[in-house]
Amino acid sequence: MKCPFKYTIGFGFLLLTIVSIPIHAQDDMMAMLNQDSALVTDYTSATFKTTRIVIGQSCENPPTGDLILVFTHHFGALNTGYENLFGLKQVQVRLGAEYGINKWLGIGVGLNTLQNTWDGFLKFKVLRQCKGAKKMPVTMTIFASTAIYTTKWENPDRKNYFTSRISYATQIILARKFSDRFSLQITPTYVHVNLVPSYEDHNNIFSLGMGARFKVSKRVSINAEYYYLFPNQIVSTPAYSSFSAGVDIETGGHVFQIFLTNSMGENMESIITQTRGTWWNGDIFLGFNISRVFTIVKPKEFRKRN
Repeated sequence: MKCPFKYTIGFGFLLLTIVSIPIHAQDDMMAMLNQDSALVTDYTSATFKTTRIVIGQSCENPPTGDLILVFTHHFGALNTGYENLFGLKQVQVRLGAEYGINKWLGIGVGLNTLQNTWDGFLKFKVLRQCKGAKKMPVTMTIFASTAIYTTKWENPDRKNYFTSRISYATQIILARKFSDRFSLQITPTYVHVNLVPSYEDHNNIFSLGMGARFKVSKRVSINAEYYYLFPNQIVSTPAYSSFSAGVDIETGGHVFQIFLTNSMGENMESIITQTRGTWWNGDIFLGFNISRVFTIVKPKEFRKRN
């Protein structure tokens, strides 16, 4: 009688060989994919949905060739009471336009009804968060702006200088997208005001900002930002740290942001230096931003297809 044991051993070796073939092939394929991915740089996109977190700047620039029209609206303070319809009778507006020159440079201009202020800015994207062939843990953007108020002089009889109307703001914006839902930004900010109310007030003003975004759904996110104003810089008139919180809603080519803030200003110079009220005193302003994107110059890949 033949012993089936040797046939059992042979069948076992054959089965092990057959099973091991796809395992080794799969390991080799995964190794090749990992090697290929290491040769490609994967850049992070949409750290924030628009060029603003709430009322302050985000790390995002306008896409190359895109024009963004930004309409910013503030109502009055909620603590003004029923006679003022809790601020709904007051209106503060900024009309702005931003354009992406290339993937590293964006420009913008705006007109603010607060002191009839014109502002213009440049945004340079110095670093971009990425992984793969190149690795960079954060995105870094440099923001530089100039604001000029054009209301009448308070003392027209004395000699006034045009340079007294000008202020400047510079920001180093550091941001990281930790996941598809959560992004965080830190923003050291410097503002220079040419003319201050008194000798006690500083011309050079420093603030440290922080902002965050949490994505609730595909088109909705909750945003918040805080600018800590270092003390003893603005003395003659009260000035406080700015805090804003709101909701972003994306609707096709529009991004609608509705928010609450204690800052009436709508450009960085006034947000940092002219926040006169606090949340705990009810100096809270309801506001919204509407951003509309228009493609002026199509990307090269789309031009080639057409």
